[in-house]
Amino acid sequence: MVDPQALALAELAGKTMFERDLASRGLGMQLAEVRPGYARMTMPVRADMINGHQICHGGFIFALADSTFAFACNSHNFNTVAAGCSIDFLVPGREGDVLTAEACEQALAGKTGVYDIKVSNQDGRAIALFRGKSHRVSGLVVDQQHTEKTQEQQT
Repeated sequence: MVDPQALALAELAGKTMFERDLASRGLGMQLAEVRPGYARMTMPVRADMINGHQICHGGFIFALADSTFAFACNSHNFNTVAAGCSIDFLVPGREGDVLTAEACEQALAGKTGVYDIKVSNQDGRAIALFRGKSHRVSGLVVDQQHTEKTQEQQT
């Protein structure tokens, strides 16, 4: 069971971040779901994302995985950035695919977290596997005053 207040805070942090995230929005990404330690995003593979081999450029797949990682590790409302990551490309994405990235927190201790992200196509076929290590920095995604106001509205 997810604590309702933690879920509401994760959703608010995700919504706030997505509104400010011009890069993800510019690539056509959508934030489908966010909860503590978890995020799911989608991105259509457009014609301008196709490389010289007529497949989706790996940088766009990486960007989707990285954005999803960011939403998962910021879901606790602490400003958190990537400290490192790796990606394995399994099969190519194709024009017209709708890719879904799902990020799951594997560990969170102190200021460091580890997240696994799976990128799949619309048929559920795994396209890439990404692992990210996060580091908490100072500040909150959503300020405390806004957080308290949101929590009061829900009770």
